[in-house]
Amino acid sequence: MRALLLATAACLLAMPMARAENLRIAMKAAVDSSDPHLTFTPNRNVQLHVYETLLTQDDRLIARPQLADSWRSLDPLTWEFKLRPGVRFHDGSPLTAADVAFSIRRAQNAPGARTYAAAVRNVTEMTVVDDLTLIVKTQVPTPLQPHFLVGIAILSERAATDATEADFNGGRAAIGTGPYRWIKWTPQQNVVIERSDTWRGAREPWDRVTFSFISNDSARVAALLSDDVDVIDSVPSGLHARIRASDATQLISGDSIFTYYFYLDSMSAQIPNATDAEGQILPQNPLRDLRVRQAMTHAINRVALAERAMEGGASPAGQIAAAGFSGHDPSIPVPSYDPALSRRLLAEAGYPQGFNLTIHCTLDRFAGDARSCQAIAQMLTVAGIKTTIEALPMPVYLRRSANRLPDGVPELSAHLAMFGSSSGLASEAMTALVRTPNAGSAQGGWNRTRYSNPELDRLLSVADATFDDAAREVATQRAVRFVVENDALLPVFFMRASWGVRKPLRLTPRGDQYTMATDIRAAP
Repeated sequence: MRALLLATAACLLAMPMARAENLRIAMKAAVDSSDPHLTFTPNRNVQLHVYETLLTQDDRLIARPQLADSWRSLDPLTWEFKLRPGVRFHDGSPLTAADVAFSIRRAQNAPGARTYAAAVRNVTEMTVVDDLTLIVKTQVPTPLQPHFLVGIAILSERAATDATEADFNGGRAAIGTGPYRWIKWTPQQNVVIERSDTWRGAREPWDRVTFSFISNDSARVAALLSDDVDVIDSVPSGLHARIRASDATQLISGDSIFTYYFYLDSMSAQIPNATDAEGQILPQNPLRDLRVRQAMTHAINRVALAERAMEGGASPAGQIAAAGFSGHDPSIPVPSYDPALSRRLLAEAGYPQGFNLTIHCTLDRFAGDARSCQAIAQMLTVAGIKTTIEALPMPVYLRRSANRLPDGVPELSAHLAMFGSSSGLASEAMTALVRTPNAGSAQGGWNRTRYSNPELDRLLSVADATFDDAAREVATQRAVRFVVENDALLPVFFMRASWGVRKPLRLTPRGDQYTMATDIRAAP
């Protein structure tokens, strides 16, 4: 008997031990809310593991079915959505059309500026026909309404009604239909999610996924190289070589939807950040003159910024979207770098000696943002606009860029920041950034300069109302050209996304720069 027990023990020791498959992801930017209806790129990145949407997006941000099995336009103002049968929430309750209607209404009414209200701005009425059928009415023809819904997380009405931030973070309201369950968010530290074994799809290989937040680029790379994490995002170009040099790690890169813009207040009669040689505020806002804005765009050496300041981690931009994405017009060139032309334009506008300008930018949104800002300031100074910078932490930038002075003038007159529409649509990026602000229709939600032009609004309205895909793309390109020709804002460069990944894992790069555990697998 003793011999049998010893033999059995030996056999067990010889067998491979089962172990939990945990995935460790380090992100540069930290999640700042557990509410799935408040926008912020890191938040949505994590929450898409827990909550699903009617339509989802592939790695090129093309809309695909998810909770919606199908959809169709019944008339120009009416959409019918058929839900995928058999979908259940993490608590076992079935997904119904009532949950979808609740989620859309909640997104419409979420408080604050960082919401998805713009995605459902035209929705006026919803009718639950049966558990799997929802009718959505819009106030105007909205051909892209199904695509806009890629941003709206579908929640359990029973669990999320009157839910607070604490309810989502504590788990009571964090009931989704996705492949992972929400466990805990620790501010400034991490978010932990665990596999949902009741999910309808193929079983995820990861028992637990931990998204930790390491804002310092070198520290994030060091964590990868020391095997403290398995995947890192936002690898700056200057650190690519360190990852490639290790036999244990690999670098994966891809194009993204994110664009670095120069936002200019061309609407205010006078601005606080433009002064004369004595430091006195100029009596008239120079940025209102198209020639000044043209001078600024020709003062920027976009190729040098992409290759040097961004160390190859970006490509020069002359329009809203990079090649391969919605709204890109191949006939629009990158503006030429021509300081002499800039000086001539300034003289024509009445500023032969230039003027002084303070610009603002982020210093921690991505690797190279403060460096790019400094380089742009130097370029403007060479062209005749003596420029100083104030680089701000991202939370401070978000607050100050939204601030208004007592007379309603934006606090920041000229500022640089990165933006990308989660829809992947150039028309939505323009609606957010340069469409006339209209809180009632959720337009101009990120229009911090208060830019307003009736012709641009008209062009965007035409694109919004066009059902034919090819015709809508042409209409979108017309709006893009208007923005470029009028320098409503100045596109500077397109961001590239890079990840560091420990071997033998493989990762599918995404245009939205999200790091999805569902796209990470062990190489066969």
